[in-house]
Amino acid sequence: MNKVIFFLTFFTISNLIYAENIENNAKEIKMSRQKVALVIAPENFRDEELMVPMTTLNKAGFDTMIASSNTGSAKGMLGKVVIVQETIEKLSADDLAGLIVVGGSGSPKHLWDNKSLLDLISKIYKQGKPVGAICISPPVLGRAGILKNKKVTVWKDEGAIADLKKNGAEYIGGECVVDGLIVTADGPTSAERFAGEMLKLLTSIR
Repeated sequence: MNKVIFFLTFFTISNLIYAENIENNAKEIKMSRQKVALVIAPENFRDEELMVPMTTLNKAGFDTMIASSNTGSAKGMLGKVVIVQETIEKLSADDLAGLIVVGGSGSPKHLWDNKSLLDLISKIYKQGKPVGAICISPPVLGRAGILKNKKVTVWKDEGAIADLKKNGAEYIGGECVVDGLIVTADGPTSAERFAGEMLKLLTSIR
């Protein structure tokens, strides 16, 4: 009788420990999911520069999050309306696998001088994680202080090019440029290539 009681007690405790291990493993898996923030202006972001990278990353198994200076809905230059899930100031570099700054005519006004974004980019880059910017947004990376002696491209705008050079970048032009953990692209027609290069870097550090 005592052996039966001992066996049942042992079996029950073993099951409880096993169930707890499964729960802990599930929590660890959930916490380890790779999340990439795509930062947009709250108005006049460039639609395909958001949607193409986001779709590419989602298909590859990455979680993505749309962030901006405000939560709620945001409208792109071509009419795409998306829901902003988080404000930039609430993002943490520790929680992200990488970050993409989307372009569009709203970027210079809303993103170039966003202190929370500049600080976040600097922290992510210092943690050895990929950072990308497309179209008119590469100057954001320059102002964050991560483009010194880095080869970059940008939308063919003299002001944007001058801003990059001012912050130490080497402007070489072209559709898409990769230099270390930094990816820049010149506009919406390069969105697919940009997305592919970001995916390569994100996958390489998984």
